[in-house]
Amino acid sequence: MTSTWRPGDAAFLAAYDEVIAARWPAGTAPTVVPTPYGTTHLNSHGPEDGPPVLLLPGGSATSTVWSAQAARLGRTHRVHAVDLVGEPGRSAPGERPLRSVADLTAWLDALLDGLGVRSAALCGHSYGGWIALRYALYAPRRVNRLVLVDPTRCFAGFRPGYLLHALPMLLRPTVRRTRAFLAWETGSAAFDPVRARLRDEAVGFPAVRPVTGPMPSPDELRGLEVETLVLLAGDSRAHDAGRVAATAERLLPYAGTATVAGATHHSVPQGDPGAAEIARRIEDFLSAPVRP
Repeated sequence: MTSTWRPGDAAFLAAYDEVIAARWPAGTAPTVVPTPYGTTHLNSHGPEDGPPVLLLPGGSATSTVWSAQAARLGRTHRVHAVDLVGEPGRSAPGERPLRSVADLTAWLDALLDGLGVRSAALCGHSYGGWIALRYALYAPRRVNRLVLVDPTRCFAGFRPGYLLHALPMLLRPTVRRTRAFLAWETGSAAFDPVRARLRDEAVGFPAVRPVTGPMPSPDELRGLEVETLVLLAGDSRAHDAGRVAATAERLLPYAGTATVAGATHHSVPQGDPGAAEIARRIEDFLSAPVRP
């Protein structure tokens, strides 16, 4: 079984809207921000005058994965969950493609400008964590706090076994292959059927090579003065969570780490175990007194 998702596909959009209606808190509203790289769609929640938080999903995911965190953070913060341009979601690429790390940072500059935000807390999962870290290194004055949820290629590379299992899905994505890979990585955890429908409909999204780049160098990480929280999935098969935590603690001058027991790379941030704990830890981190 394959999916033939195309921009504007009715089945995908219906599945997307169903997740928002069924799993996101009341009062969630769409925000659309034009940028030179295309129109960026965000799901926004919380008091409009609250401190802003941007949530970036992992690759091949949508902003809808952040519902548990939006519900909790939205009590005190203005939460903006972002559909990455070029990935599944409601964002639409523009005439200028995202081709480099410089393009990604310029896109986030334009996104914050369009929101009227000088600085924000930035939170990313997986590939979204890599983007968030790259932006914090580029524009630390615009990132007041940084949260990385099981980030990939920030402090350690992928495990070879993870890449080997992912290869069939990457070479020819189908619903069956995607389901099999996720069952392997999560230990056959049960997925919310509402979210699973959206995931299945997103398979076959028009392939756009994601912007990638090297891991940040040790010197770059040592120079980052943004307060950072690194949350690791204890049973992640993407990388060695212990090694990631040790490297982050050794290199980042203002970092704390925590491991969510029983969580896997592809069960967070939306699934259990993990969703509620991640939401609580992010809230505690963002609410803590600012470092003098």
